[in-house]
Amino acid sequence: MQVMASEPVGLGQILAGLESEDVVQLWHSYRMPILLSILAVLLSLRLYLRLTDKKEDLKAIPKIYEPPVEKQVPNVRSTSPATTAKPKTQAPRRIKGELGRKSSQDSVNGPREIQVYLFFSSLTATTDKIAHDYGKKLEESLKATTEDKVHFLPPKVLDLAEADYDEYLITAPKVPTRNGEGQAELFYLFLIPSYNIDSINDNLLEHLKETHHDFRIDTTSLSGILGYSVFGFGSREGWPTEEEGYCFQAKEVDRWMAKLTGRKRAFPLGMGDVKGDGMKRLDEWNEGVLDVLGLLARTGSLGEGVVGSGAPDESDDEAEVDDDDGEVILGDGETQVLKKKSIDDVEDLGAIMKSSRPDGETPAPIAVDFTTYGKEKKRTPVVTVKEMVPKNSPTYNSLTKQGYSIVGSHSGVKICRWTKSALRGRGSCYKFSFYGINSHQCMETTPSLSCSNKCVFCWRHGTNPVGTSWRWVVDPPDLIFAGVKENHYKKIKMMRGVPGVRAERFAEAMRIRHCALSLVGEPIFYPHINEFLGMLHSERISSFLVCNAQHPDQLAALGHVTQLYVSIDASNRESLRKIDRPLHRDFWERFQRCLDILREKRFKQRTVFRLTLVKGFNIEDEAEGYADLVEKGLPCFVEIKGVTYCGTSTSSNAGLTMGNVPFYHEVCDFVEALNKALAKRGLKYGIAAEHAHSCCILIASERFNVDGKWHTLIDYGKFFNLLEEKGPDGDFTPEDYMGAATPEWATWGNGGFDPRDQRVDRKGRVIEI
Repeated sequence: MQVMASEPVGLGQILAGLESEDVVQLWHSYRMPILLSILAVLLSLRLYLRLTDKKEDLKAIPKIYEPPVEKQVPNVRSTSPATTAKPKTQAPRRIKGELGRKSSQDSVNGPREIQVYLFFSSLTATTDKIAHDYGKKLEESLKATTEDKVHFLPPKVLDLAEADYDEYLITAPKVPTRNGEGQAELFYLFLIPSYNIDSINDNLLEHLKETHHDFRIDTTSLSGILGYSVFGFGSREGWPTEEEGYCFQAKEVDRWMAKLTGRKRAFPLGMGDVKGDGMKRLDEWNEGVLDVLGLLARTGSLGEGVVGSGAPDESDDEAEVDDDDGEVILGDGETQVLKKKSIDDVEDLGAIMKSSRPDGETPAPIAVDFTTYGKEKKRTPVVTVKEMVPKNSPTYNSLTKQGYSIVGSHSGVKICRWTKSALRGRGSCYKFSFYGINSHQCMETTPSLSCSNKCVFCWRHGTNPVGTSWRWVVDPPDLIFAGVKENHYKKIKMMRGVPGVRAERFAEAMRIRHCALSLVGEPIFYPHINEFLGMLHSERISSFLVCNAQHPDQLAALGHVTQLYVSIDASNRESLRKIDRPLHRDFWERFQRCLDILREKRFKQRTVFRLTLVKGFNIEDEAEGYADLVEKGLPCFVEIKGVTYCGTSTSSNAGLTMGNVPFYHEVCDFVEALNKALAKRGLKYGIAAEHAHSCCILIASERFNVDGKWHTLIDYGKFFNLLEEKGPDGDFTPEDYMGAATPEWATWGNGGFDPRDQRVDRKGRVIEI
């Protein structure tokens, strides 16, 4: 086949002149260039179509972290610099928190509603007064801030010693709007004085920390609130610089709230000196808070990028700082500093060495530990163990004003009002009617002033320390034993000149025969409680120990006591949470374990369920629930007592008033209902005794009913003889030291008042019975 050289030769002519075998051979020779050419053409076509398509026709996912912009159709044919310039390259933004969600007010007619919560802590009542005064001032200011579309509800001032952390500080509470059609949005403020002693602040910080690290809870569980801000009070006399601790607890609250809210710090942390510029700084902080609340009213958000807005780059981040200083030790003590550069390979190390030595010099051998590069382990800080109640602390001053004598750093003793009453022949404690205790020979004390509950009926709100674990100095038991006895006798001697004190009882009172470990706090919290009990028993002093059913391990390890009480303040989980306000998150599980332990101890010790009835909390329709708990623990006795209202402001802050105190006939009705519920379950219990004067009734196991008579009294001599014979862990039963029959005047239906004494009213006038 001949082709003219002057004629152009096309691909078709060449292919036409080829045999089929030649085509196959040609394909095998050039298939890769052909396929790549086709792929390049297709990619070019696709790119062209993408560039010419309109933006609204694209199926891209919008960026949720950028503000919405108006849709525009780019003019791809424009040659202006604005359209041809390359977009500015930005570093990827770090996204924290959760997706924006629709406000609860969006679907509600009327203005948005915002509820401000003002939390405070106080030991000396100074911050208490400041907080309530500030709350009133804030309410007036917010009325002026209210916009047409936003309404601020009256601020709520909450004492952290009384507030339920589970309700406010795990997830945001649901606050209904005024018309009940939606939920108000929330804003948190904190006034935190910092103390260098154990206080409610320590418990608050522990709670915030546990909430953040609890795998069952979202790390930003409080992100539902609009924002928060903290103001701290401190004293520069004790902490000259911020680094040394000035307002350190307020800073910690601010830090943990930033984590839990997803960096919703609405205004920077404020700090003021209580002995100097405290109120001036509070006013400045208040102005900033009002500006932020005004911004919320106008825009519904905290804004972006302003100082204190809680942006990640402005908030206190918990990311660890790389402690490695980047130094590589070379020969002869030379040091090459490597800043912000990691050694990923041996070749990198070689390059560094080459660049670090003079030309021509032979490097000395280098010793490198390849395991040390990167972040070093965090050094364990040196922790200074604090005293629970130092002598120069507000807690110490508060407790001593209430009549306590503080022994050592964590123990206390106080003379009971029933001791005073018995000395004057005006009636003894219900323990005399039920168990034969002489009230004037009883010492009320505790080796631990700290407790793990914040019960609504406790009259020590905010004064005694709280905590879930022992973190203080531990005083030796002999120091505590000697100290409580000395101070108890001092208080008894002070009664010498009180009118009406009977000489024979005063003489008897100078020898302690009984010890009620129920003053305040949690006795079994003390690490050496068994040694302390041994010292009591060595002097033949009986022990009546009360615990709160929150420390099962300590309860299980407890040795013999004369009578072991467990406070059973509610019949179900929710009711227990509301009335005891426990600090432990697993409080119900701990409670159940304590009941199991009590069941195991029922044939070794006299066990008692103590029920404190609070109207509106744990009386209504709970008799059946209490019967279930009795069936689980099978105690020897069940004491049912109406709550005593102490009439303090802290009680009212806890939601307790005189309306919560049951009448005696209401307690009697409850006891009868409980007794029927026990009988229905086939449990052998009966109503054994009463003490109407203190609104207390005793239900006892049939184990203590002999020949038709109740034997609730204790033979204390037999108890001590058994202890001496068999030891503190000896095997003997409550029946082995059962006392004489319960006096007729103390049995159910007879009132329970000691006939040797004379009842009087509050003014000392004789009451005819």
